[in-house]
Amino acid sequence: MSNEIAKQANSLSIIESVDIGAVQSTLAKINQFQVVVQNTLKANHDYGVIPGTSKPTLLKPGAEKIQMLLGVTSEYEVIERVQDYEKGFFAFTVRCIVYKNGMKITEGVGHCNTKEKKYINQDPYTLANTCLKMAKKRAQIDATLTLASLSEIFTQDIEDMQEFVQTEQVETMTAQDAAQIKLTFGKYKGKTLKEIYKAQPDYLEWLLKQDRTDPVIKKGIELMFEAVRQQAQQKQEQQKAEQQAEQQEQQQDNIDPFDGEVIEISDEDLPFDM
Repeated sequence: MSNEIAKQANSLSIIESVDIGAVQSTLAKINQFQVVVQNTLKANHDYGVIPGTSKPTLLKPGAEKIQMLLGVTSEYEVIERVQDYEKGFFAFTVRCIVYKNGMKITEGVGHCNTKEKKYINQDPYTLANTCLKMAKKRAQIDATLTLASLSEIFTQDIEDMQEFVQTEQVETMTAQDAAQIKLTFGKYKGKTLKEIYKAQPDYLEWLLKQDRTDPVIKKGIELMFEAVRQQAQQKQEQQKAEQQAEQQEQQQDNIDPFDGEVIEISDEDLPFDM
């Protein structure tokens, strides 16, 4: 009983020591900053509005803008790492620490693993780096919401993100990731985009034109086609460079090394001198 009374007394002493005027000023500034954030960030880029949810979801570009507005810096630390190559399971937990002028202000935590729903149909062995990036991004957003007192404006409920989970996946996707995406429908069900490209590339072109095709699959197809185009362009440039080098060598072979020079030959050097 005495301990409870002591705790209450300590709480009261903390409140009594608070400068109410300073608190009111801080709360007013928080409200003003929240208004600035709402007016600055762009819908569907910095944050997403999920139908049926009460708050928009803060996305990576929005978190970066907020940190820039506040003039803070971030450091990241992997606090948990699971890399099971036998079972094909990878998981990362990342801590984001936010600093202002070298002083720690707050921190956030983010987690990602290859058992998440959006990764089920992909080759887990190609997703380790993707999961690490996702965990880092989630930690950054978590820290930013705490940093700027923005939890009442934005949320980061991963279960409610729905289509924005696709946005995350698209942002971090590479051509290598895209090649491992498996279709779950149609005549190529269970096949990866890479396998389909080798068998029937025009089928992927057809999928790309369909409005109902999953945005992640569309992005994957676009990345693969772009990678092929870049590879073809690089080969073409390489062949062109090789041809130019060959032409230069041929031109050098045809050039008279004494052209334009005055050559003096004495009588003793003449080949027909008797």
